[in-house]
Amino acid sequence: MRLNKNIKIFLNYFLGPLLFIWLSLSIYDQIRHQPHLAASWKNILKSVRSAEGLSILVVIALMLCNWSLEALKWKISIQSVQTISFMKAFRAVLSGVSFSVNTPNRIGEYLGRVLYIDEGHRVQAVALTIVCSMSQLIVTLLTGLAGLFFLTERIPARETLIDSLLWLRTLQYVVAGVLVILTLLYFRISVLTRLFNKLPAINRYTWVVNSLTTLRATLLIKILSLSAVRYVVFAAQYFIVFRLFDVNIEWWQSFWAVSVVFLVMAIIPTFAIAELGLRGNVSLKIVGLFSANSLGISIATATIWLINLVLPAAAGSLFILGIKIFKNRDERT
Repeated sequence: MRLNKNIKIFLNYFLGPLLFIWLSLSIYDQIRHQPHLAASWKNILKSVRSAEGLSILVVIALMLCNWSLEALKWKISIQSVQTISFMKAFRAVLSGVSFSVNTPNRIGEYLGRVLYIDEGHRVQAVALTIVCSMSQLIVTLLTGLAGLFFLTERIPARETLIDSLLWLRTLQYVVAGVLVILTLLYFRISVLTRLFNKLPAINRYTWVVNSLTTLRATLLIKILSLSAVRYVVFAAQYFIVFRLFDVNIEWWQSFWAVSVVFLVMAIIPTFAIAELGLRGNVSLKIVGLFSANSLGISIATATIWLINLVLPAAAGSLFILGIKIFKNRDERT
């Protein structure tokens, strides 16, 4: 259905500011109720003014690296549908973050990103974006599964934390099964697409997934590799912040503990902007196996959440101000 000119003008010039106001207010309203956020912010400011300020600057630089890697992943994953510049992909990713703060498990990221895609290509871009997200989930499940095996050896000494290892063993098997299925689907996405096309009841929608047939194994491996590098960046951020707030933990302990935290957060449905409390509790349980500094763990978790989510979401909401939903033909370059 064609939209009339007045509706297009409204969507182009008024929807962006309205979305900006809504996102800004919702981000502000929700973050002011988060636990340990005030203490975390005070510690960040204190660290910046001290000799330890370099650590915070490194964490912020890694945040930019993290979202740059995600932008690069998305750019190359949608190149069969539309070629975009890295900076446009970067703005799209941050805009997606701003949308994700009010949606369960950050599914709003898809909406924020596809606003930067030309009309007629947006649904295909969503399908490709799902594959892009699938690569990150595979890395999260793989490292989280390894982290579960690592932690199993250390849990008996802390029986007050977990009375039985049965649930942990069950979780290991479930995660392993999901990981195998997801990996097979990921590397056989073109086969799955051809099977989808043969179903008579839904063959009218084959144009949505046909773009997935362009995802060759080399490209899928490249996307998966970028996801792995991005994961290492996450882990490095946590270790630096743990040390900054006197959480005495070795780098390998931090890596495996954080991998389990990421796994739990990937499994449990939650809203990104409201996940700090849950992330903090999970971090206290897991990282607490190696350090008794509960306050330091909580503040470190809040600091990572503030730098990795709130700052990008705020920047993304600003980018949304300049979005035009419907572009003129000469603007689509």
